[in-house]
Amino acid sequence: MTRLSVNINKIATLRNARVGSVPDPVLAAVRIQEYGADGITVHPRPDGRHIRFEDVISLKQVVRTEFNIEGYPSDLFMKLISDVRPDQVTLVPDPPDALTSNAGWDTKKHASMLKEIVAQIRSMGCRVSIFLEPDHRLIESAAATGTDRIELYTESYAVGYSSSPSLAIQPFIETARAAHEYGLGVNAGHDLNLDNLAYFSQNIPYLEEVSIGHALISDALYFGLRETVARYKACLRSGADQ
Repeated sequence: MTRLSVNINKIATLRNARVGSVPDPVLAAVRIQEYGADGITVHPRPDGRHIRFEDVISLKQVVRTEFNIEGYPSDLFMKLISDVRPDQVTLVPDPPDALTSNAGWDTKKHASMLKEIVAQIRSMGCRVSIFLEPDHRLIESAAATGTDRIELYTESYAVGYSSSPSLAIQPFIETARAAHEYGLGVNAGHDLNLDNLAYFSQNIPYLEEVSIGHALISDALYFGLRETVARYKACLRSGADQ
């Protein structure tokens, strides 16, 4: 079954709204794993507006599932990866002031840089995933970087789902198939939620992992963390049952 990695950035955002340590993202990670999540994702940014670099160090001590760190490969980010050695590093082309991830890599334009960064990270013993638009034409150059996986940037699917699910998902199916042909694993994330996740999971071939944060943490305000993790897992289970 496709694995669920929970991005806990929004828990840190709430903590940072006031001075103190409540809610505690480290404790949240412990609970989320107890409730059935298959991994924990964080995306530290230089301004520390949500997950802070010191949080990442603390999380390394408690994540017993899979630890996935997302980010732009700045010198500071690469130093963090070297110190923490997470299970997976997801490379995202975010400028420092980006509100949230809003584009995938152009793996043709940035081929040389990505190849060098991927090699560095893999030498640390970490799996590498590259955040990618749903464009099968980028897969050959993505594979040439030496990456292990791609992560499909799913915002366009989420936007188009309400009007035409089959049309919205088609480029993702094509890209996932192309990735598999080149020996790449397939992850996905961004704006997946309880309304659109099951359909996505049912239709994307070779989908290994989804990373979900904003929608899941928002739903937890109404349902609680335990119930919310269970509902997202149920969406993925429906895909595995197809």
